[in-house]
Amino acid sequence: MRLYDKIINRQEKLSLIGLGYVGMPIAVAFAKKVNVIGFDLNEEKINLYKQGIDPTKEIGDEALKQSTVEFTTDEKKLREAKFHIIAVPTPINSDKTPDLTPIVGASKILGRNLSKDSIIVYESTVYPGVTEDICVPILEKESGLECGKDFKIGYSPERINPGDKIHRLENIKKIVSGMDAESLDIISSIYELVIEAGVHKASCIKVAEAAKVAENSQRDINIAFMNELAMVFDKMGINTNEVVDAMNTKWNALGFRPGLVGGHCIGVDPYYFIYQAANLGYHSQIILSGRKINDGMSVFVADTIIKKLILANKIVKQSKVVILGTTFKENCPDIRNSKVIDIIKRLQEFDINPIICDSYADSEDVKQEYSIDLHKLDTIHNADCIVFAVAHDEFKKLSIEQLDEMFRCIPNNEKIIIDVKGILNKYELEEKGYIYWSL
Repeated sequence: MRLYDKIINRQEKLSLIGLGYVGMPIAVAFAKKVNVIGFDLNEEKINLYKQGIDPTKEIGDEALKQSTVEFTTDEKKLREAKFHIIAVPTPINSDKTPDLTPIVGASKILGRNLSKDSIIVYESTVYPGVTEDICVPILEKESGLECGKDFKIGYSPERINPGDKIHRLENIKKIVSGMDAESLDIISSIYELVIEAGVHKASCIKVAEAAKVAENSQRDINIAFMNELAMVFDKMGINTNEVVDAMNTKWNALGFRPGLVGGHCIGVDPYYFIYQAANLGYHSQIILSGRKINDGMSVFVADTIIKKLILANKIVKQSKVVILGTTFKENCPDIRNSKVIDIIKRLQEFDINPIICDSYADSEDVKQEYSIDLHKLDTIHNADCIVFAVAHDEFKKLSIEQLDEMFRCIPNNEKIIIDVKGILNKYELEEKGYIYWSL
């Protein structure tokens, strides 16, 4: 009986190592079909999951309460599983080089608890070659087992889009790969248990690894192009979103819009490609240029805020700036690599300490990660400038009357609104005399 049959018959277990925005939804999805062990080093996170509390808001508290995932911080529980999925983060260092510490650590933990005849699938985003050249030697050293003989490996890049309630794990086609035909067959069969959209079988592990960094680099470049246009259109006095609306009337327009590019994927993955390309003697041109543009957008927005304050005859240091949103994207609590933080840091260089509001983000996480206190929206008064940094639904619903209550008692032509995502009605606000700017 092959491993797949043993797993679906619940004679063997599946483990998920790394239970964040990616790993936890995968564990819960598989638990509807097979026995699952969910492992993470973070005790606080595991305790929340055991209580049925979903801080990621990806599947919700009720679904978590009903799940049969065996959540644990005990690495020895991994010995009970034969099919392992590693979904730990792969961030970058301060110098923009890959930080493989989490994936190396996860490999060591699994290696010393690895059973013979197991299959390990990595989902963490990496540059081509990491799975086979870095992870396998660690697994072999820690376990004393031989890859290809005693255990097999594969790679299946995560494609979960945090905060997206339409494109979910189940309806996004999954790229899968294995070290040989047998492992690919088992890996694809296992994933087909939960992926309704089906799988795409890559010819080898390196192709699957490359596909992930390529798809995110492609998005990064396209957004960088729109950001560059936005900076030029700003000098021309042209509204970028209106240009995009006009452009999108053509059937082959791509629909990208300018904005802040942060998060754990698009703002990070291209650096993995750039790093490995440099190791091979190739200096990235387009991808690196795109990264530089997108990394610089926070400073561009912050400097625009300063300019608008000056033009409105405000004393910059005494101005009260309110920023709505700290997460890296709308309707999502994920604060990793949020570019809003770079706006805040830039403003602080001018002795402006903005007031930050975000009901989606966890206040304790924001305080711990960025030393920033979050404020309730209904406590905001006497603002000189309001910055819509993230397009949360609650911000989109704000009426002009509600906005007025947040400003100082000053004429409308002294009230500044910075609409980074272009979610407000520009003409309605300008008609009432507000100083309005969007990216």
